[in-house]
Amino acid sequence: MKPINIVGIGYGGMGSYHLDHILPNEAERFHVVGTYDIRLERQEKSREMGHKAYDSLESVLGDKEVEAVIIATPNDSHKDIAIQSLRAGKHVVCEKPVTLNLKELDEILAVVKETNKVFMVHQNRRWDPDFLITRELYQNEHIGELFQIESRVQGANGIPGDWRHEKRFGGGMLLDWGVHLLDQLLFMIDSPIKKVAADFSYILGNDVDDGFISYLTFQNGIKAIVEVGTTNFVKLPRWYIKGTKGTAMIKDWDLSGELVVRSGEENISAPKPVKAGVGLTKTMAPPSEEATALLELPRGKAEYDPFYKNFYSVVREGAEPVVKNEEVRRVMALIEKIFEAVEKQQILDFE
Repeated sequence: MKPINIVGIGYGGMGSYHLDHILPNEAERFHVVGTYDIRLERQEKSREMGHKAYDSLESVLGDKEVEAVIIATPNDSHKDIAIQSLRAGKHVVCEKPVTLNLKELDEILAVVKETNKVFMVHQNRRWDPDFLITRELYQNEHIGELFQIESRVQGANGIPGDWRHEKRFGGGMLLDWGVHLLDQLLFMIDSPIKKVAADFSYILGNDVDDGFISYLTFQNGIKAIVEVGTTNFVKLPRWYIKGTKGTAMIKDWDLSGELVVRSGEENISAPKPVKAGVGLTKTMAPPSEEATALLELPRGKAEYDPFYKNFYSVVREGAEPVVKNEEVRRVMALIEKIFEAVEKQQILDFE
């Protein structure tokens, strides 16, 4: 097994995560040669970690020993660095969002075709355990056919970092977290999207969204709510999933939650009315004890290789990528449609 010599371009939070936390577990497949960052303090940190610190992008791309690069820079710089790297003969791993818009991505993909080099976007949330549980519910119908999926990430710390506050750098929560949640849904649900609606939050006073909510209607009948918030001091569940035979909730990344299904028993007694405020209700009363069963959440499993193992196989063996560029392109097209839906304040057709 011949390791791939790889260099990180950008050695901030995500760049150092790739090089110092993920790739050490892939030492058979990858040799981290070094890093390049425009900040001198990060170059020094790189040396302290035992990496070679390149002094320019040109010196990275001119190093014939380097076979691949990881782009972990602000979003607005991805396109130019990717195109330069591909044309220099390097394979590329690019952090998400791949670009600011579809036009920029298409420019990259044209160079991918021209150079015949591997270009993969690090959509790592396809391996999240909470997502894999939801995917298992969808594929194997533990609660029947799914008809509504709510996917949320929420916090109360505002927009992280510095450049993520500015539109020119590709900041905002739709591009930061929304790209993950949308990628998960489109990867999981094998159906075109018919309708898109959305709204943005600007509570914190930045020129980019500090939160958003979008509504997607798939052709197969599934409706999805996707929401990201940075001003939520009380969070809603990470996933809330409704099926024809039951309901599932995954509360957080600790995988706490519950799954309730119809029991299937016959001759079930009707629910008894309960007091609701100053009135009574039978409709909103809990079902009778024999009507439902509380089950454990299933444990989903990725039948596809981890990201970097797959990237290695694509480069060395011509394997099929788990994160395909046409899938990334579809997500970027959806993000553009969400921006348009917010601007026009309309429900728009998509596919």
